[in-house]
Amino acid sequence: MNNSIFTARPGRKSVLRFGVALAVAALTVTGCSSGDEATAEPEQGTATSAYPLTVENCGRTLTIDAPPRRAVSLNQGSTEILLSLGLADRMVGTATWTDPVRENLAADNETVPRLADNMPSFEVVLDTEPDFVSASFGGTLGPGGVAEPSQFEQLGVPAYLSPTDCDGKDDNSVNADGNRTEPLTMDAVYKEIRDLAAIFDVRERGEQFVAELEQRYEDASGQVNANGVSLAYWFADIETPYVAGCCGSSGIITDSVGAKNVFDDTTNEWPQVSWESILDRDPTALVLADLSRRSITGDALDSKIEFLESNPVTQRLSAVQNRRYIVVNGADMNPSIRTIDGIEKVADALREWNLDN
Repeated sequence: MNNSIFTARPGRKSVLRFGVALAVAALTVTGCSSGDEATAEPEQGTATSAYPLTVENCGRTLTIDAPPRRAVSLNQGSTEILLSLGLADRMVGTATWTDPVRENLAADNETVPRLADNMPSFEVVLDTEPDFVSASFGGTLGPGGVAEPSQFEQLGVPAYLSPTDCDGKDDNSVNADGNRTEPLTMDAVYKEIRDLAAIFDVRERGEQFVAELEQRYEDASGQVNANGVSLAYWFADIETPYVAGCCGSSGIITDSVGAKNVFDDTTNEWPQVSWESILDRDPTALVLADLSRRSITGDALDSKIEFLESNPVTQRLSAVQNRRYIVVNGADMNPSIRTIDGIEKVADALREWNLDN
């Protein structure tokens, strides 16, 4: 790791180790509120002299004194953004993985320590001596997660939460798979990329990456108009399946190809429904998440298909009788750069079945 261009803050190690004992004690924080735009606003000057940098993030104001050089990302979505921005040499840890890393990022990812497949402890994160922490979900960086933002910030470590888990959510739904007050759009993902690029002083890389994602979105969606095609998105759980509601990442995918989500009448991001209700709505195709985790029955693709083709209710689904299964990774259904991967996979399947008009 080459950090020669940075000046280390004296005493950080001793401050963090002392802070572990303080932070493990219950600390009172203010949670993330919805409706606040997370935009980085540098001071006047060049990109290399725009510090301290102020970033409005999920109802909080972060102050970044210098480009981070010891970052920890607590969710796969955040990790893949940092890796895509070429920041592996400034990362000292990752955690909370649902799927293998994107193939084009695998080599860089190998150079970054994985602190845990799931959520690490607060102490494990602090032991890396981070100077910046980022996360995709308030369930990871928030109440019940690794720690709350203020616990890091009291130790001088800015903590950034993706706006995809704050913007367009009511106060009761932030940090949870609850209701969205506004549909998620890719703009929230692009905002996260631009924020992180500004924080790490790689704004040009950020703009280039956003432009690349925008082009991929146009290429995938511009050739498909699946009017009249209906979809249901099954994430996990066989007994009472989690399916996608109207307005999360799956809503972006559905809208991009001109199809209809059969559960677009609920603003809940991942409602649990009955198989009978899915049969009543009888989608043209099923989008199935093949989850790398194996925590509950129905995580893996093969267990999903085996159930669909053996259960007397699901056997009657048109999508099952025609074997119209669109396979995506779990990460493709999360608000992240992988949402574009989900669009491409759904669009490709609809074209293959000649359902793209």
